[in-house]
Amino acid sequence: MTDGSIAGPPAAPTRAQAFRYWLKLGFISFGGPAGQIAIMHHDLVDRQRWISEKRFLHALNYCMVLPGPEAQQLATYIGWMMHRTWGGIVAGALFVLPSLVILIFLSWLYMAFGDVPAVAGILYGIKPAVVAIVLHAAWRIGSRALRRPALWAIAAAAFVAIFAFSVPFPAIVLAAGIIGYLGGRIAPSEFAVGGGHRTQEGAHAPAVIDDDTPTPPHALYRGSRLATVIAVSVVLWLLPWGFLAASFGMESPLAQMGWFFTKAALLTFGGAYAVLPYVYQGAVETYGWLAPTQMIDGLALGESTPGPLIMVVAFVGFVGAWTKALFGPDSLALAGIAGACVATYFTFLPSFLFILAGGPLVETTHGQLRFTAPLSGITAAVVGVIVNLAAFFAWHVFWPRGWDPGAALRGLDPVSLVIGLAAAAALFRFKIGVIPVILLCGVAGLVARTLLAS
Repeated sequence: MTDGSIAGPPAAPTRAQAFRYWLKLGFISFGGPAGQIAIMHHDLVDRQRWISEKRFLHALNYCMVLPGPEAQQLATYIGWMMHRTWGGIVAGALFVLPSLVILIFLSWLYMAFGDVPAVAGILYGIKPAVVAIVLHAAWRIGSRALRRPALWAIAAAAFVAIFAFSVPFPAIVLAAGIIGYLGGRIAPSEFAVGGGHRTQEGAHAPAVIDDDTPTPPHALYRGSRLATVIAVSVVLWLLPWGFLAASFGMESPLAQMGWFFTKAALLTFGGAYAVLPYVYQGAVETYGWLAPTQMIDGLALGESTPGPLIMVVAFVGFVGAWTKALFGPDSLALAGIAGACVATYFTFLPSFLFILAGGPLVETTHGQLRFTAPLSGITAAVVGVIVNLAAFFAWHVFWPRGWDPGAALRGLDPVSLVIGLAAAAALFRFKIGVIPVILLCGVAGLVARTLLAS
């Protein structure tokens, strides 16, 4: 399958070959959505030729319209196209499972040994890096999304709404979608999706799923199949949540997590950074599962592991269940594992539904303004919300004890500020990747804490 000949398409991968590839991808999918999509493009389009450039980008554009992690959904989509429902479930699950296992282990280390000076020093340096990373994410998304004055206005309004008035994130998403829909009808040029992904022109080596390959029978729309997929998905949601509610109570943390992360999964337009404010509002302010600084630490761990960044929900679930001591003080780790698994399951279940049920339907709507204009409005609002998230993190990191007029520098932590500025320069000016920035800042924090303690 690595033969570069254009005499004919390569042999279709077997289920075993597909399983091995998706498992490997789950362990190497660093770099956020852009990096993960680039890895899949290199492997599946250029090297193995399982799918053509045009079909790959068509699937990607479809996944970008949906809520949820687009890279994981793209893997699910390609696996589904090649090996039916089995292929989609395997591809999507293996994209997530390695990250879940790694994050459970790191979360246990964090809760069990987070007060150890060496660990505390590393986290001290990583926290300012997280501020720079979130701000860089806002800039990266904004540079693509805010191409019209109306979209800038939506972003500014979203920032003011959540920063000054604490408007819930779902309300901001809903309002932005309505404004985008109306704006697409009144002033379509302000909300048209510009640029986008273009297919390469010219001859290309044939692929298993090529430009002119007919849609496989299982991917064609059938009302009976759609009803079956929706019914099975509802059962797969209702039975586990019902078990949690019946076993531990409706107000138990596990049942609350199942319900909360289901709602979060439906609001992830614009990527994981878009839904983090909602996760923060619920996990920190509403349910008290973890502290604000722990949320920052969790984001740092999520940035340093493979898989989609929304996997930070596994950390939230682990810490929340550990903090609440669900199974008693002697089973904190077991409670944490249960919380992490519940948060992950209910966060990703809707993504499989969107692909397996919605693929044959939504694919036909791509490129129509009445469907893309609301997405443009939501994406613009997301930029404002992410800027607010960066401001929130900066306040807790650079002024760890709050504003203190009687203290030196009014309570500002100058070492954290220097590390944060260095991280910002590395990301914005020198284009250094997220993982090296986190590692370098962790080392800097450990050195700084060691020198300050000596």
